[in-house]
Amino acid sequence: MTDVVYQIYPRSYADADGDGVGDLTGITARLDHVARLGADAIWLTPFQRSPQADHGYDVSDYTDVDPLFGDLAAFDTLLARAHELGLRVIADVVPNHCSAAHPLFRAALAAAPGSPPRERFHFADGRGPGGTEPPNNWPSVFGGPAWTRITEPDGHPGQWYLHLYAPEQPDWNWRDPRTAPFFADVLRFWFDRGVDGLRIDVAHGLFKAPGLPDLPAGVTPEPGRLRSNPLACDQEEVHHVYRQWRRLADSYDPPRQLIGEVNLTPDRAARYVRPDELHQAFAFAFVTAPWDPQAWLATGTSLLAYAQGPAPVTWVAENHDVVRAPTRYGNPARARAAILTVLALPGAAYLYQGQELGLPEVDVPVAARQDPAWTRAGFSRDGCRVPLPWRRDPAGAYGFSPAGAQPPWLPVPAGWGDLSVEAQEADPGSTLHLTRRALELRRFLPAEDSVLWSVQEDGLLLARRGCGVTLAVAMGDGDARLPEGDVLLTSGPVAGDGLLPRDTAAWLREQPN
Repeated sequence: MTDVVYQIYPRSYADADGDGVGDLTGITARLDHVARLGADAIWLTPFQRSPQADHGYDVSDYTDVDPLFGDLAAFDTLLARAHELGLRVIADVVPNHCSAAHPLFRAALAAAPGSPPRERFHFADGRGPGGTEPPNNWPSVFGGPAWTRITEPDGHPGQWYLHLYAPEQPDWNWRDPRTAPFFADVLRFWFDRGVDGLRIDVAHGLFKAPGLPDLPAGVTPEPGRLRSNPLACDQEEVHHVYRQWRRLADSYDPPRQLIGEVNLTPDRAARYVRPDELHQAFAFAFVTAPWDPQAWLATGTSLLAYAQGPAPVTWVAENHDVVRAPTRYGNPARARAAILTVLALPGAAYLYQGQELGLPEVDVPVAARQDPAWTRAGFSRDGCRVPLPWRRDPAGAYGFSPAGAQPPWLPVPAGWGDLSVEAQEADPGSTLHLTRRALELRRFLPAEDSVLWSVQEDGLLLARRGCGVTLAVAMGDGDARLPEGDVLLTSGPVAGDGLLPRDTAAWLREQPN
């Protein structure tokens, strides 16, 4: 799949019932926005049943819709409307961990140590006098230890369970023979319902090192990055799972797609998209790369070098876990240039809701923050999850909710309507119109193509495609000299002197020598 996928964070896209939280009916009512933008598919982050400790990534029932978002009938309506508009639908599956409210985990808590219900998860005796210390020294991605001690059914302090994320998210034991069939049934449920693909959360997780040994001295994983704990992810056994899932996905007509969140170095991530495994693995390198031409050259070259056969590179500059591009890169002009960059390159591209509006990161008041990572590790992802502004008028949080609705689940800043869809529809120079034009032109570019990267002395990054179209991004301290050619599209105003203003991107067709 080499399409453009539009990521929808259901809580923050559109609220139809007025409770201040987005829902499936709201998404259905606003799908024409995605179709008009020119995307080919939508990816929905979790909407399944969940206590919402991590806003849906703590799943208590993998085959039902959480009432916060609607029900299965509402999902079927959304799916039908998306297909009517020519949009494919990708749902999220979370196989590394579940909710502490999942019936199987609750059964494990009620069972005895060493019993079959506990073998579905990672329970272990503690260390030290009375077992008061965690079984190993692994940290949680969200900060603090990756272990929580339970109270046994008889009331005394008991074993510990592993949670690489929040305590409300116990990790499945993928070495237990019941786990793989359980998730195969989950995949069949959504494939049978008609979803076109699944995005796999923490796809490089699942298996842990046998015996759950301590991290060696000197290895200190950084908060927010599972890959920095080599014993908790990227174990070889995970590839057997994805070979099984690929056979299952290919058994459907048309075949369903599998997209992995594989937050690893490009060489390791490439192993997940071998011909008999996942179709795509997210490329996170542009999300973390600084605004620097050499860094982007190294990133793009590396990603393309490790692309495997039919599996394309997935170009991403924003998602629901990172600071929005205008803030992260330093200004709105760079964010517009980043949109042209991810859309100019061969392969697949992912756009996060609001990226097409150039939304900045919001400094959500501390008292209003809801991200579990904030209380445990001191970083918050709430600022990129603020509800979308649809109208100029502030009523209903600028059109996110109907008038008179409950306040939105995260507060929206004053003046948010100036960045709304309505406001940008009326402005031909808006980021919304730029994104539409880029998506329209992108359809004329080949899905597979060679790319030659270079950086000029003035800081101009060039990505020359074999089809004759060149991406140019002025990333230096001043304006940069464009190659001779016809300019097809720019992210900002360009003078007629052949200079590309700093922090501006252009697509051009170079003149042959």
